[in-house]
Amino acid sequence: MRVFNFSAGPAVLPEPVLQKAAAEMLDWHGSGMSVMEMSHRGKEFISIAEKVEADLRALLAIPTHYKVLFLQGGAIADNALVPMNLLRGRSVADYVNTGEWSKKSIKEAGKYCAVNVAASSEDKKFTYVPAQDTWKLSSDAAYVHVCTNETIGGLEYQWTPDTGELPLVADMSSHILSRVIEVSKYGVIYAGAQKNAGSAGLTLVIVRDDLLDCALPITPSVFHWKEQSAAESMLNTPATYAIYIAGLVFEWLQAQGGIAAIERRNIAKAQLLYDYLDHTQFYANGVRKEDRSRMNVVFRLSDETLDEAFLKGAKERGMVQLKGHRAVGGMRASIYNAMPVEGVRALVEYMQDFEQRNG
Repeated sequence: MRVFNFSAGPAVLPEPVLQKAAAEMLDWHGSGMSVMEMSHRGKEFISIAEKVEADLRALLAIPTHYKVLFLQGGAIADNALVPMNLLRGRSVADYVNTGEWSKKSIKEAGKYCAVNVAASSEDKKFTYVPAQDTWKLSSDAAYVHVCTNETIGGLEYQWTPDTGELPLVADMSSHILSRVIEVSKYGVIYAGAQKNAGSAGLTLVIVRDDLLDCALPITPSVFHWKEQSAAESMLNTPATYAIYIAGLVFEWLQAQGGIAAIERRNIAKAQLLYDYLDHTQFYANGVRKEDRSRMNVVFRLSDETLDEAFLKGAKERGMVQLKGHRAVGGMRASIYNAMPVEGVRALVEYMQDFEQRNG
C-alpha cells in the first residue's frame, strides 16, 4: 500500500508517472532498451530531450529569448554557478535573506564576490518576506538573488520583485511548476527537480540570452551556461533518466490542465491545512499569513514532548516524512503538486484526532 508521503524532497511523484515509467522500464517505445541504457546522443533520447524542453517551455510560457538547460549538481551547485556565470567583471551581488536556503546561497556566493545582504527577515526568525521598499540594493551589483520558497521555513514570495535593470535571480526549487510565473521578470530561474519536476539528479536552469556570456574565466566548461547552451545541455552526459522522468511529470501536468489548474488545486490544499492551524492552539504556524508557503507547511505542537508520538501515530495511519528539518525542528508537511487533496484531508483529520486525545 502506498503511503501519503509528505517528504520535502525527493518528494512524492504522481502515480501515473510511476506507472508509465514502470511500463516503459525494459522497452521504451519499441526500442528494445530502457531509457537508462540509451546513448544520450542517440535519436531515441534526443527525441525525449527535445519533447521535455518543448513541454516545459509550454507549461511555463518561457519566451524564446531564454535558454533552458538541464544540468546536474542540484540547486546547491547553482549557489556557486550563479556568481560564476553572472559576475561579468563586477565584484558585488545583492542577496535577500529569508531563511536557511538563502543563507546557503549567501555563504557560497561569498567565495566569489562581496555579498550585500539587501534585506533580511532573520530579526523575526525568518517568519516574513521583507517588503521591497526596505531593500537596500547596491548601485554596482551584478544581480539580485532571492529564494522564492524557503522549503525549511515554510516561507513563499506571493509577489514578484522588481529589480529594474539588475537581473533578478530566483531559486525556485520547491515551488517551480506549482504556480503561474512570468518568466520575463527574471534573469535566471533555477530549481532542483526532485520536488515538483521529477526525480533527484536533475537541475532546471532558465536563463535569459543576454546573461549567457557573463561568466568568470575560472568557470568550468561543464558549469558554463553558454557552453552548455551551445551543446544543448550535453557538454557532458546529462542525467538522462531524470530528464525522462521530468518529461513524464510535464505530460501529467498538461493532463491536469496546466499550471493555472494545478495552482488552483494547490491553493485549496494549502488553505485546508492552514484553516485548521488557524483555529487551534494545539498546533502553531509562526509565518506571517501573507507569506506562507503553499508547498511546505510548517507547524509545531504546543507540547513538543509529544512530537515523537505524533510522528509515530501518523506513520501508523500511512503518513510519513512529517518531521521538520533538523535546522529548525517541529513538523513540516510538504504538499507538492503530486500530493492529492485526500492526503491533506487525512493529515488534518489525524491532527484533529491527536489533539482530542492529547490536548
